[in-house]
Amino acid sequence: MLSAERLRELVAQDQIETVIVAFTDHYGRLTGKRYDAEMFVEDTINHGTHGCDYLLTVDMEMEPVPGYKFANWELGYGDFHLVPDLNTLRVASWLDKTALVLCDVRNEKTHAAVSVAPRSILRRQIEAARNLGFESFAASELEYYLFQNSYREAAADGWRNLEPAGWYLEDYHILQGTRTEAYTAAVRHHLKHSGVPVENSKGEWGLGQHELNVRYAEALEMADRHVVYKQCLKEVADAMGVSVTFMAKFAQDRAGSSCHIHFSLWRDGRNAFAGDKQFGPVKCSDEFRWFLGGWMAHVYDVTPFYAPTINSYKRFVDGSWAPTRLAWSYDNRTGGFRVVGHDQSLRIECRIPGADANPYLAFAASLASGLDGVANKIEPPECFTGDIYAAKHLPRVPYTLSEATDKFAASDFAKRAFGEDVVEHYTHFFRTEQAAFNSAVTDWERKRYFERI
Repeated sequence: MLSAERLRELVAQDQIETVIVAFTDHYGRLTGKRYDAEMFVEDTINHGTHGCDYLLTVDMEMEPVPGYKFANWELGYGDFHLVPDLNTLRVASWLDKTALVLCDVRNEKTHAAVSVAPRSILRRQIEAARNLGFESFAASELEYYLFQNSYREAAADGWRNLEPAGWYLEDYHILQGTRTEAYTAAVRHHLKHSGVPVENSKGEWGLGQHELNVRYAEALEMADRHVVYKQCLKEVADAMGVSVTFMAKFAQDRAGSSCHIHFSLWRDGRNAFAGDKQFGPVKCSDEFRWFLGGWMAHVYDVTPFYAPTINSYKRFVDGSWAPTRLAWSYDNRTGGFRVVGHDQSLRIECRIPGADANPYLAFAASLASGLDGVANKIEPPECFTGDIYAAKHLPRVPYTLSEATDKFAASDFAKRAFGEDVVEHYTHFFRTEQAAFNSAVTDWERKRYFERI
């Protein structure tokens, strides 16, 4: 990480020539500008910059989508203000002589936070936690697939016939991991030297599937780390002529890629979940029990923040390591919620989000749900023991983005927690994504109907 003073020194020494000034859109993609480093330290570091507000209304292809109140053709698609958060200033080790800073998005006229910006949504929940006397800590465990094909080659071939980095299941397998170490070691190195402390990397269950874990942090910092992680892995892959995907479900016959979210609340430097009250197999505090109760109770209210794409819902398959039903248990990977650790390491892992989740939105949904549980003393169900996949009586996660969006749009809790403007804005976003899929002609349709219908 860099201080402003240290950045000025590196710029003066010609060690940093470019500063990326960026924020994330709905999808979690970094968008922004590259600044000449001297211009940044002389001006932008203090005054920020501007971006077109259409960036919070575009689809995946960067087309402005009609129907948003926040920005539209009638309003002329003006600017918003990008304010660098200097706590995020870091060397982007994987790029030549480059630094990176993440921004908060503010209204150009009032300078208030833009309520529909993902980072603003998470900040609001962190502030709600502080108002209750808590600091919120999180970690996200990202999985991804690595392919021998470059992104350009994959696109030219219609994303067919991709060659996985491994040719047999390599979960925890050191030999298979060694074969991809040229890439994985590079990203571990660059993350470490870009302010994202790395814990470990390992092979995952799918062909060419991997997981690289970074250390937990305060929730906003962890979401920032998550964003830098994905950008680093994609850009290093691109430079090396290979590719990675964070799709939730790359192929029907492959394991999905997850983003397991771990959360705990802290007070006065100690884990507020720790306690001496017995709750099933767990010794915990009331805050732990109520946070778990709220998190579970509000899954249907916020599912699109965990599973934001059409593809997300294809990951929810019984017996696939992805959760399909809402239950909690201790150290059991078959459920939507897995409790792990004890005393100061006690935490709750939500296994519902996929690797395609926007971390700011997923963390905000998790924190808002848990805090509502604490505020209203929501009791969770009893601990489940056994194979949760086989427990057909338990409530299931939604089957489609359309179903999940309808529940989100109608949720009084979501409107209270995030604001009606946020719910309306993201309902339009998710329904636009659904409509784009509904109008597409897919390979599945051509294969099924071309000759035989």
